[in-house]
Amino acid sequence: MIDLEVAGTVREAISGSQGAWDALVEQFSGLVWSIARSQLPDASDASDVSQTVWLRLAEHIGELRDPERVGAWLAVTTRHEATRVQKRRQFQVPVSHERLVRVPEANPRQPEAAVVAAEESAALWKAFSCLGEACQTLLRMLISDPPPSYAVVSETLGLPIGSIGPTRSRCLSHLRQHYEVDAAGLSRSREDAPT
Repeated sequence: MIDLEVAGTVREAISGSQGAWDALVEQFSGLVWSIARSQLPDASDASDVSQTVWLRLAEHIGELRDPERVGAWLAVTTRHEATRVQKRRQFQVPVSHERLVRVPEANPRQPEAAVVAAEESAALWKAFSCLGEACQTLLRMLISDPPPSYAVVSETLGLPIGSIGPTRSRCLSHLRQHYEVDAAGLSRSREDAPT
């Protein structure tokens, strides 16, 4: 299926239209971000990859054979850039930003509320990590802001458009099941904790 609107936007961007560039960024930035974030646990690395991918598009947009497939080109380029960053990170020792600079919160939460929020967040991410890679990638793509169209998701992940919704529902159901198991464990441990 050829997306003539996207092809036209790419051609306008090639001719220097800022509006066309803005439209491309608005349409595909969620896709680029979600793919980068699905491969890179560090948000700053994902942000760097996103910026690099848009730079690569600016450098090579005139060389695209199929302008209507710019979404697929961005997806593949993002995967390659993220993989490159992952390989580079294997040889670096990460240092937490919190260890470098400690900025006090403007409205500090009660210690108990902060602990509960941290535990719930950790349980959610633990449940998310129990999902298969396909579910993780799909969910990251669909929660990006703005979310990519189902056509872009279909092309990027190789899923039929009609199966995206049901697959999303199954993935969320598995996530809920994993989370409920962890949340039940958290509740029991809080009840057993000395007061």
